Amino acid sequence: MLSVNELQLGYHGGQSVIKNLCLELPENKVVGLIGPNGCGKSTLLKGLCRLIQPQSGSILLRQQDMAQLNNRQIARQISVLPQAQTNPEGLSVRQLVEYGRTPYVSHWGKLSAADNQIVDSVMHEMSIQSLAETPLEALSGGQQQRAWLAMVLAQDTDIIMLDEPTTYLDISYQIELMKLIRELKERGKSIIVVLHDLNQAARYCDLLVVLKSGELKMMGTPTEVMTETMLADIFDVQAKVIIDPVAGSPMCVYV
Repeated sequence: MLSVNELQLGYHGGQSVIKNLCLELPENKVVGLIGPNGCGKSTLLKGLCRLIQPQSGSILLRQQDMAQLNNRQIARQISVLPQAQTNPEGLSVRQLVEYGRTPYVSHWGKLSAADNQIVDSVMHEMSIQSLAETPLEALSGGQQQRAWLAMVLAQDTDIIMLDEPTTYLDISYQIELMKLIRELKERGKSIIVVLHDLNQAARYCDLLVVLKSGELKMMGTPTEVMTETMLADIFDVQAKVIIDPVAGSPMCVYV
């Protein structure tokens, strides 16, 4: 799916945040990016979807160099929810979700019946259909997050990238969202998600990518990655790793 070779990423000509990273991300998996604050998780995600340009190295999207693809070609394959969003003033929830169809509309900008059906479907899926005409600025943080998620789903891409999508969500919606991510995977989607909750990452992800100081430290299944040694070395915490009695995944208990 995505092949990363000797990738260096940074901002405005400054020092590299991601340093000489090589990575192969497979299709149809939920891949969790984890690591301590400031390790480069969000920067890597931005680089993978070309929100920022590499300082050096390359990213191949299904064997094509992303540097050779235009924005519309990328937007039809990759959708992304950044960590921070700016709500356009006066924009309604439905208008925001409709923006997800932008890569597919004609130059006239008119949505087709099929586009509107997709918008209706994702708004129902995110339980925001009753908020359709509500201005974004009138919503709570959790409602805004669900509206932005609906926009991403409306884009209907094979690859979905999410940067800490559970931010601002109540615990019930966090669980609902993580279950939705698994459901999207079962529909054939590939998801790359930045998570700060390690137990959520271990429970819902197929693969974990561990970063520290901009470098790849580990990659593997949750069982392979979630060890007491990793938690001590990467996060500088003492914890016991036990088996989640419900999910059967590794779970860390801090001591």
